[in-house]
Amino acid sequence: MKEGLIKSINGPVVVGKNMADFKMREMVVVGEKKLIGEVITIEKDLGTVQVYEETSGLKRDEKIIPTGAPLSVKLGPGLISNMFDGIERPLQKIKDEHGNFMPEGIGLISLDEEKLWDVKFEVKVGDTVEGGMIFGTVKETEIITHRLLIPIDVKGKITSIVPEGKYNIETELLEVEDEDGVVHGVKMYQEWPVRIPRPVKNRLPIDRLLVTGQRVFDVFFPIAKGGTTAVPGGFGTGKTMTQHQIAKYCDADIIVYIGCGERGNEMTEVLEDFPKLIDPHTNKPLMDRTILIANTSNMPVAAREASIYTGVTIAEYFRDQGYHVALMGDSTSRWAEALREISGRLEEMPAEEGYPAYLPSRIAEFYERAGYAETLSNNEGSVTLIGAVSPAGGDFSEPVTENTKRFVNVFLALDKELAYSRHYPAINWMNSYSGYVKMLKNYYDMNLDGDLPALRAKFLDLLHKEAKLNEIVMLVGEDVLPDDQRLVLEICRVIKVGFLQQNAFNPTDTYVPLEKQFEMLKTIDLLFELGNEAVEKQIPISQIKNDALYGKVINMKYDVPNDDLSKIVEINNEIKEFYRKLIDENVGE
Repeated sequence: MKEGLIKSINGPVVVGKNMADFKMREMVVVGEKKLIGEVITIEKDLGTVQVYEETSGLKRDEKIIPTGAPLSVKLGPGLISNMFDGIERPLQKIKDEHGNFMPEGIGLISLDEEKLWDVKFEVKVGDTVEGGMIFGTVKETEIITHRLLIPIDVKGKITSIVPEGKYNIETELLEVEDEDGVVHGVKMYQEWPVRIPRPVKNRLPIDRLLVTGQRVFDVFFPIAKGGTTAVPGGFGTGKTMTQHQIAKYCDADIIVYIGCGERGNEMTEVLEDFPKLIDPHTNKPLMDRTILIANTSNMPVAAREASIYTGVTIAEYFRDQGYHVALMGDSTSRWAEALREISGRLEEMPAEEGYPAYLPSRIAEFYERAGYAETLSNNEGSVTLIGAVSPAGGDFSEPVTENTKRFVNVFLALDKELAYSRHYPAINWMNSYSGYVKMLKNYYDMNLDGDLPALRAKFLDLLHKEAKLNEIVMLVGEDVLPDDQRLVLEICRVIKVGFLQQNAFNPTDTYVPLEKQFEMLKTIDLLFELGNEAVEKQIPISQIKNDALYGKVINMKYDVPNDDLSKIVEINNEIKEFYRKLIDENVGE
């Protein structure tokens, strides 16, 4: 195989000569240090390689050796509860063997090749199998059973199979003979190029809610299983904490968390927090269903660009087994900055704010890998993508936020003023939206007794009215408003403090079942409707707004247990009784 020679080095970008026979997107080994890289352009004899490791110390005329394969990841048992870097190298194993700093040129180690897994088979000799079918299972953690898949390009009849028992991932478990008589050995793992989406049998409609237990998401701006979501916000507005909260409590089977270019201390927090957290759905450690990809801002910039693709490929692999996967990308802005830096070193013509002209298509390529699908194994699975965006200075008009907005269906705009006034999650209800509300109507109707989307629309309308009324209040004060408008202001305060604000440190309020969310909303609606009735009877707002009653409604989130909603019925009866008495007394006069 013909080898290339290094001609020039510019940070993570290496130009080589004698590379006419190399292929685009081929993985290569660069220099005597054996650094891992990927071919990104070929022009006549010259090829450009982006290197995923630190390039200091490389010299001209050192060899560039082709591997004959694109940048790929190993997909098999050992992924869950593990932590990898941007090109799927296990960080804990590297730390144990080499200390706190990753040495250069350690190669593409990934899954543990020595660990033994207890394999159970679902096929037998003589069975016909094809790509994507489940042929066996491995109990990977207490929560997740890893379903072993036939590689996509293998199809034929099983000619031999090992007995059930403990094997490492390099053991050939099956032999499959295809129509041409060629025998394929099938191992526990398969390799897949990270930049190519994995195939599915059918794309299915997105019509199921990703339940997060966070009221502002589940009711006002719902995220659907298989959907796309952006969480943009300036520094300190709570992007990372919002993603942590979704990762902890959403009803996805598996979480893939990519720390993509964030500061090291934020990733450290994830690594320290997640192993201690208990999954509320199973009462087992959250790490038993989590895969972490850590790529902090001081790691090589090119590996940051690859980490997004590594993460989404792993997510698709678990979707193909029939699992629902939620992927958190924190943050896609840092990934875009990696694109910008590499583009600059390639001397490409920059577009807006120095980003490459192909930024929109790269963002689209990432988000289009979300979806709800019927897999090749005849199961249903989904990949939900939730990407944080970090616009400099909280300016949502910058290119990464603007282009992300074009390709996602849920936009959860974080607000600096809400965050600084301790209103969390700091989701701005004026700028946020969800495109899944209509698609999820059947889901809400089946799971709740009542029309949640109609109630949601009513309250969003009230919040928009309140924003206009606040402009008048700032100019002339609240006293000049008629009582019906003052009631709107009072009810909106209840919605904001009692419903939209949620306390992650309170054991009752940190996760709220959908049924309780809806009952809380109906109680606030009852308070508003009976208050309106009293206003129409000319009763003054000072009597209509009973502080003790309003306080009870606001504190429902703490005082009503999640598994016993009878207290909400008591509050509803109290509201009805109070307004009945109030109207009787005033109308009687």
